[in-house]
Amino acid sequence: QVQLVESGGGLVQAGGSLRLSCAASGRTFSSYAMGWFRQAPGKEREFVTAISSSDDRTYYTNSVKGRFTISRDNAKSTVYLQMNSLKPEDTAVYYCAAARFRGLTTSQGLYNYWGQGTQVTVSS
Repeated sequence: QVQLVESGGGLVQAGGSLRLSCAASGRTFSSYAMGWFRQAPGKEREFVTAISSSDDRTYYTNSVKGRFTISRDNAKSTVYLQMNSLKPEDTAVYYCAAARFRGLTTSQGLYNYWGQGTQVTVSS
């Protein structure tokens, strides 16, 4: 069982930055692919970015490429999402998720554990 706790959300002006953190319980963090997803009001939850379990490969949805960076610190069992040049359309609840998956995946159905989410609001 893995428990995930996100932090770092908040209110920021357009063009600003935030860094989200997701701390995981358990001693097998390094074996999990990690992902960030988001859900805006009235919309379905969508994939944002993921990092692999084995070689730190990353993948980003097109709308955040060049602005967001995912990273992981296996010693701290934590995954991060650095968000720069934020836009109002980035406003959403952001969730981290863990997948028992060798490599990385964008498919929500393959993620086994989810955090409770953290609100990110970008004002114009």
